[in-house]
Amino acid sequence: MELKELGNTGVMIPEIGLGTWRYRGGIEPLRKGIELGASLIDTAEGYNTEEVVGKAVEGTRDRVFIATKVSGRHLGYDDVLSAAEESLSRLGTDYIDLYQIHWPNSSYPIRETMRAMETLVQRGLVRFIGVSNFDLDELEEAEAALRNTPIASNQVLYNLNERGIEKDLLPYCERNGITVLAYTPLDDGNLASRPRFMASKKIRVLEDISRETGRTTAQVALNWCTSRENVIAIPKSDSVARTIENCGASGWRLSAEQIDVLDRAFS
Repeated sequence: MELKELGNTGVMIPEIGLGTWRYRGGIEPLRKGIELGASLIDTAEGYNTEEVVGKAVEGTRDRVFIATKVSGRHLGYDDVLSAAEESLSRLGTDYIDLYQIHWPNSSYPIRETMRAMETLVQRGLVRFIGVSNFDLDELEEAEAALRNTPIASNQVLYNLNERGIEKDLLPYCERNGITVLAYTPLDDGNLASRPRFMASKKIRVLEDISRETGRTTAQVALNWCTSRENVIAIPKSDSVARTIENCGASGWRLSAEQIDVLDRAFS
C-alpha cells in the first residue's frame, strides 16, 4: 500500500482508506483492509458506524488512523466538545486521529467551531483537524479562524464522473498542503461495474484501460483518483472480496497517457 502525507503534518497514511457511510459489512472487511495496509478508516457520528469501527480496531489501534466527524448540527463550541467525547466513547479509544466538520453550517459562527476544534487538539483528544464538504470560500474562512492548528484535509465528492473540485478547490488544496479525501470515489459502484446510464464511450475507455493494465475497472478508477498528488480515496465495501479488490488499486500507477485518456473521456 502506497502512503501519502496528511497535509503538512509529516504523518503518512495510506492512499486507499476504508469508508463506512452506509456500511453494513461488520468487522471482517475492515480488519481485512487493515491487514492489507488500508489502515485509514473514515466514519462519522452521523453514520452510526463508530461502534463497529471501534470493534474492528481492537488490538490494532496503534496501527490504525481513525477519522471521524462532528455533525453539521453540532457546531456550537460546547456541542463540538460533547460530540467528540461521545465519538471517543463509541470508538472505544482515547484519541481521534482526524476530527472533521461534516458539513458547513452558517448558523454557527465558524470561529467558535474552530476554537472548539483547537481546544480538542490542545487537550490531546484530537491529533489533526479536517473539514468535509467545504467549498473554497468556506475552507478559507475556516482556515482564517484557526490560531495554531492548520487544516489537514477536506473530504469531498470526487471521482471520474464528479470532477467539480478540479476547477478551484483541488488546485488550492494542492498549493496549500491540504489533503483531499475523496469520498464516493467509485460513484456509488457505477465505476466498478457496467452501468446502463453511462455513455458507451466512457465505458469503452474504462474497460480498455482495465484490459491494458490487467486491473479491474474499480481499481483503474481508484488509481485515477490517487494519481492526483494530494488525493486519498476512501471507498466503502461491505465485503471482504471487494475490500481486497479496492486495496489492489494501490502499489502501481496508471501511465500519464492513460490518465490523459481518462481525463478526456470523462471530461
